[in-house]
Amino acid sequence: MTIVIDQIVGQLKSILEDEQVSTNKTVRELHGKDESHHAASLPDIVVFPRSTADVSAILKIAHEACVAVVPFGVGSSLEGNAIPIARGISIDFSEMNAILEIRPEDLLAKVQPGVTRAQLNKELKKHGLQFTVDPGADATLGGMAATNASGTTAVRYGVMRDQVRDLEVVLADGSVIHTGSMAAKSSSGYHLNGLFVGSEGTLGCFTELTLKVYGIPEFVTAGRAVFPTVGEAVSAVTALLQAGIMVGRVELVDEASIAQANVYNETTYEEKPTLFLEFHGNEAGMQEDIEFTTAIFEDYVCASITFETDNAARNKLWEARHSLAYAYIHAYPGKKLMSTDVCVPISALAETILYAREQLETVGLAGGVVGHVGDGNFHALLMLDPTDAKEQARADEFNEHIVQFALLRGGSCTGEHGVGIGKMKYQAAEHGASLLVMKSIKAALDPHNIMNPGKIFTM
Repeated sequence: MTIVIDQIVGQLKSILEDEQVSTNKTVRELHGKDESHHAASLPDIVVFPRSTADVSAILKIAHEACVAVVPFGVGSSLEGNAIPIARGISIDFSEMNAILEIRPEDLLAKVQPGVTRAQLNKELKKHGLQFTVDPGADATLGGMAATNASGTTAVRYGVMRDQVRDLEVVLADGSVIHTGSMAAKSSSGYHLNGLFVGSEGTLGCFTELTLKVYGIPEFVTAGRAVFPTVGEAVSAVTALLQAGIMVGRVELVDEASIAQANVYNETTYEEKPTLFLEFHGNEAGMQEDIEFTTAIFEDYVCASITFETDNAARNKLWEARHSLAYAYIHAYPGKKLMSTDVCVPISALAETILYAREQLETVGLAGGVVGHVGDGNFHALLMLDPTDAKEQARADEFNEHIVQFALLRGGSCTGEHGVGIGKMKYQAAEHGASLLVMKSIKAALDPHNIMNPGKIFTM
């Protein structure tokens, strides 16, 4: 294998600059892990392409040699999605980070895959525009498309799949295709955007993305509502959505997580199930929404509700939600954060969250439950020692229970983190015979199984 790798390094250096190809152990270690609790696995080679032509040439070499290829953004994935478990080549897209075009009149932006969410929004702000998908981390847009990322704003604007108009994709054999167009809709052909978004690098490498963007709202108001139980909090959100109120964000934080946030942020929020909300729009319409929301929440025994329009006050309010992962990590030094991720119909959300809380106490691991309750997606945050086999087994048992609970209620094993390594074993239960269709597509586009092998499902 060493001889083969040396030959591939020689071939890569014949088409790229020397500094674009690395076998340095430190560089390989950085590309052998992500933010998940899954074990690291180092690639043999890391390459840094600068163009679509570079990526095409790299894949032609890998295809000929039948060597694994794994696209890499910034390594912020949470299910081992970018870990090269079959070693091979890690393609780091950090040098393909140009914003190629902004079309304000079409509400579109064309970017390379290494552009980060914050980088794009900084440029869009000059035009009074924003890109809305917010997964928490400042991930690359290529990586976000690969995992169909979501986040706190999905309830209003949708997930990553809803924002992609077109992808330039380099397939396993080095050929280049486009999956869509700049048109707002099309009834022509198969929906390839939907196929490639969420494919986690198993079908090809994204080299350009054309994305939908939005105007920055005239007014933004944040709110915090406290409820006696999780059930009442979730029921209040369901009623809010049924009433047609255009909420920008709505997040649930359970009692344990509020307590953890209070310690980390030095706040004194009441330690009860809490909804964090945000409204976007014009001033008059927003005031009506706030009044309507307050009336609805009162019907669900809301203990208190406060709203903030000042930017600093809004940021302070949201800090409790956004810093939760760090709050747990800070409280348990030496342990690793495991973030689970299931999605259920909203009607089943309250019972699923309550079940998750019960199971968390049963396995005896520290953690809490937070959720994008507007779309039925929630996370349990667990702290564990990854070197302790018993703790890892208890965490896996917990994850197994809540996934099975979600699937039995018509839900999904993952709402936004993707399948990666951690959720592979649930694919047959979730998809049934459709999994065979997915495998057929994979075999047709990647006959040598070089594209991120060992992810989503086995071939």
